[in-house]
Amino acid sequence: MSQKNNIFFWVPNAITSMNLVCGSLSVFFAIDGQLGWASVFIFAAAVFDFLDGFAARLLKAYSAIGKELDSLADMVSFGLAPAAMVFTMLQLTLFGKIQLIQNIEGNFSQWLLLFTSLVIPVAGAFRLAKFNTDDRQSEQFLGMPIPANAIFFASLGLILELGTKEAIVPFILNKYILLIAIFACSFLMVSELPMFNLKFKNLKLKENALRFLFLGVTLFMLVFLQIYALPLIIIWYVLLSVISHLAGKK
Repeated sequence: MSQKNNIFFWVPNAITSMNLVCGSLSVFFAIDGQLGWASVFIFAAAVFDFLDGFAARLLKAYSAIGKELDSLADMVSFGLAPAAMVFTMLQLTLFGKIQLIQNIEGNFSQWLLLFTSLVIPVAGAFRLAKFNTDDRQSEQFLGMPIPANAIFFASLGLILELGTKEAIVPFILNKYILLIAIFACSFLMVSELPMFNLKFKNLKLKENALRFLFLGVTLFMLVFLQIYALPLIIIWYVLLSVISHLAGKK
């Protein structure tokens, strides 16, 4: 029986398709100004992105089609969807409301600022292309994984929709903060910075000390900061990767 006729061959691809569906729904909701739902669907896409790889390893159902489909789904869910969210956040920042794009009456600098959100999917596309053609990333990542980029912006959307601390809203809806976030995340995605992955091959403390440290601090932040911990977790991941890289150079 050929691989394509094997039912198990299609399981990971079906899960990847759900990643794509969730990413597309996130784009729809983000354009409509529903940042909470847009964020939820990005998180759902991230779960499916994890499950498709897990299913492929469990069923030994690897394929070139699956690899390409995964990248295409990730481009929508973790590249375009967060860009749509940021575009909406920038509208709220600049105009205090969400409008149909043809109704936006902005000057050149405002339009330029709105379209800086497109840096995110462009950087994401380079990140995915690099990952697919780079054989150095089997044990660690070189550059921030594109799902981490999306989770960061989705976290901001969740805080805006569900957070109860009003003082944080002006901090997030600040054009300078958003610009820094856009270019920092985009730079990290295309950079050569080594970043650890969270795949456990065993539970030995010595081999997984960095992962245990990351998960321990992450759990602590979630318990005490709850929803406000989400973007900080991504920042913590980046900082820990930088510290680990610099320590390894000594």
